[in-house]
Amino acid sequence: MSGPRAVDFRPTSEDIAALPVDPLRLLVSACIAGVACANDGDSRTQPGTLVELLSLATVEVTRYCPEHEAFGSPRELCDIVGGDGFDVLDGLARVLTASGVDWTAGLVDSAARMVELARRSRVDVAILMDTSAACGSQVIYDGDRSLGRRVPGQGVCAAALARAGVWIISHRDFRSLEVLRSRVDPSHEPDPDALDYPETEWYRRLFPSR
Repeated sequence: MSGPRAVDFRPTSEDIAALPVDPLRLLVSACIAGVACANDGDSRTQPGTLVELLSLATVEVTRYCPEHEAFGSPRELCDIVGGDGFDVLDGLARVLTASGVDWTAGLVDSAARMVELARRSRVDVAILMDTSAACGSQVIYDGDRSLGRRVPGQGVCAAALARAGVWIISHRDFRSLEVLRSRVDPSHEPDPDALDYPETEWYRRLFPSR
């Protein structure tokens, strides 16, 4: 039987304002938190608000890369074929590598471990690497990424966390990251021009009907 598709898993500014501040517990895709675990064996850390947020003394960071845990680094790229992360969890879609190897079972197992880690760590928010077949929270590839088709949707681990009731922010949700940082560090003035992912010209051009 298929499970529910979680909705409203992105916290609003009001939700963020109600989060604890000492400590604020974050679950972060390890590649954007400085760990060399991306498919090419490198990290995906970018200077800016996220790095500064993770460095604050009152922030507890749990880093996890589901693809690295299941398949190691470096590794092939993988994408969801036939649906999104919720469909994978429900047995209706698969995760395939660029060469066609089926990684579905491994990624589903990693998603379960990620949810358990979130529960044990009592995380308040997960900050995830977008477009990933595992961690994509708002945009994923529609099948093989070499075809260039992107669709709104969640990766396998993002879907599992959403079903578990965990707030999720993309690493591209810059406005939310600014608000989150100012919640923990009142001296921080949020950038008034920062946009969340769905507010960007790129997103709106790609998905004009949303």
